[in-house]
Amino acid sequence: MMKHTFLVEIGTEELPSKDLRALGEAFSAHIASELDIAKIHHGEIKWFATPLRLAVKITSLSNTQSCYNIEKRGPAISKSFDSYGRPTKEAESWARSCGITLNQATRRMIGKKEWLVYCSKIKGEKVKNLLCNIIIRAIEKLPITKMMQWNNCEVQFIRPVHSIAMLLDNDVVVGNILGIKTDRVIYGHRFMGKRKIILNHANEYPKILLDHGRVMADYLKRKEIIRKSVETVAKQLGGIVNLNENLLEEVTSLVEWPVVLSARFEEKFLSVPIDVLIYTMQNSQKYFPVYDSSKGSLLPYFIFVANIESKKPKKIIAGNEKVIRSRLADAKFFFTTDRKKKLQDYLPRLNTIVFQNQLGSLRDKSKRIETLAAWIADKIGANISQASRAGLLSKCDLVTNMVSEFSEMQGIIGMHYARYDGESEEVALAQKEQYQPQFFGDLLPTTLVSCSVSIADKMDTLVGIFGTGYSPKGDKDPFALRRAALGVLRIIIEKKLFLDLEILTKQAVQLFGKKLAHTTFLIKKIIDFILSRFFFWYQEKGYNVDVIQAVLSCHSTVPTDLDARIRAINSFCMLKEAKSLVLVNKRISKILIKSSNLISNKNINFSLFKKPEEIKLAICFIRLQKTLKPLLESGRYQDALKELLSIDKPVNFFFERITIMSDDFEIRTNRIFLLKKLQELILKIADISFLQI
Repeated sequence: MMKHTFLVEIGTEELPSKDLRALGEAFSAHIASELDIAKIHHGEIKWFATPLRLAVKITSLSNTQSCYNIEKRGPAISKSFDSYGRPTKEAESWARSCGITLNQATRRMIGKKEWLVYCSKIKGEKVKNLLCNIIIRAIEKLPITKMMQWNNCEVQFIRPVHSIAMLLDNDVVVGNILGIKTDRVIYGHRFMGKRKIILNHANEYPKILLDHGRVMADYLKRKEIIRKSVETVAKQLGGIVNLNENLLEEVTSLVEWPVVLSARFEEKFLSVPIDVLIYTMQNSQKYFPVYDSSKGSLLPYFIFVANIESKKPKKIIAGNEKVIRSRLADAKFFFTTDRKKKLQDYLPRLNTIVFQNQLGSLRDKSKRIETLAAWIADKIGANISQASRAGLLSKCDLVTNMVSEFSEMQGIIGMHYARYDGESEEVALAQKEQYQPQFFGDLLPTTLVSCSVSIADKMDTLVGIFGTGYSPKGDKDPFALRRAALGVLRIIIEKKLFLDLEILTKQAVQLFGKKLAHTTFLIKKIIDFILSRFFFWYQEKGYNVDVIQAVLSCHSTVPTDLDARIRAINSFCMLKEAKSLVLVNKRISKILIKSSNLISNKNINFSLFKKPEEIKLAICFIRLQKTLKPLLESGRYQDALKELLSIDKPVNFFFERITIMSDDFEIRTNRIFLLKKLQELILKIADISFLQI
């Protein structure tokens, strides 16, 4: 069978840099998937991506599809022919849909019935005839959230498309994709090399683009060239770079021919907090800051990546120095202006910023955070006065000039200003760490004071927004309540803080005073929402749904306790003996359901137990009550579950040799009540009836 090389390149206008790699990888993955579905054998699939193109090259592509069999079952024979052997309308309709006559159908026994079956071997088509539709389907599956239209046509794509090159070896695969006829033309760099390039063979890609078009189409190679060049230039400047992977990816997505250059800025700007300088260079200008290799401090240099090889690089360097000088001058001005006041002096201005129409201003919110953070600090052993102070100042930097200009500096600049004001380090650090974690997998606050403020801030938002009658629906969550709930859970569980969500929520609700109705329903709604995030979080961590459900059914509202129970149940499920306890529990449950009318709240009457099997079970119950109590109180659920395994034999002997439904009413109800009390011991850990072992 002949093997071919296939190439497709979509030439576009500037693609979004933050999505470029994902688009390139997805294009390749979807083409591979479509080839597999079409039963087309192929070799290596390689993707390429630059700001102006997406491409995929496939080697060792088969000439034709693999042959395949199809099988289509029709109606049962009993429904295909009447009592005289004449075909029914149902059978004839099925045969027509298959393009055959009933005489051409096969009869086959499937189960206990005989059925009509259509079997056929389909000969594979030529791959060249299938490629256009495969590419169209792959494009349709690309992860594009916002589409664009151009030239008054109905075609949509992430950016306007100018060319589609599609070759199978040296032949153009004829078709129309995204409103453009396929061709063998690709385009080089806009300002260097050959602009229009004719591809004679798919194998020429991407080398011809590199040699004649001055375009490095290979994304990963381009990224590595930039990485190594930036590190080399930093070393030449007597420093190092802490390469931010996100920035490196974005810069790679912005250039087709990377040229790494360095420039400098005036040392006077080093008086501005380092975070502001780094933010300005990285986020605003896509520059790489340079650090002193020994001290770790910032040097007055930066490295940038140009998209052109200029004969006068000094002009490019001077232009970038002019831009950064202007940006840093603004930052220095804002910083100097802000520093004329202390952080606490900005408190009155918070009255002018509305947090939410029904919930008051940011000043109101900061008062609530101040009080709640102090309450939390008391519960978790943090410094109460520092937590209170940090909560009071927590929103002050939002009305500074620096945050007004650089919004992503909120919290960070508050930390620096607090330090300049002489606040304690824990109070200053809490200004920054109150927002952590900001996303799944983000760092947590490092101190207990920071934890107190962060939890207080998130709980205030959760309670306040839920109290106004709003809750997230579908993918709409403008107040980021899901993120806030997960943040609260992560801090409590990963920092091993003993906080009860029910008590915490009640405390947060009370601080809103008359702004919220202090209803039991509101508190329950908030707790249920937080625990729903717990459910999804532990699913993400790899725990089985039945394990999580078994634990949540015990209605604990202490996150660290829930975590301990889940770990215990998960380990318990791996024990060989676990299944027997689950079966015992299910058997007890069935008896209790059938005898629900006989269950009362009276105590067990041990004097009514006469037979050895019920006496042994009663003794086992008494022993377990004493043994389990300290284990449950200390959260040693794994040890408690191992102790519960001891009821297996006594319960089974009890079931085998004791007639539970005795004619004597007192004996009958006493035996049932013993089983109820045994089940209650199990339920103190989790409802193991959920477990699928």
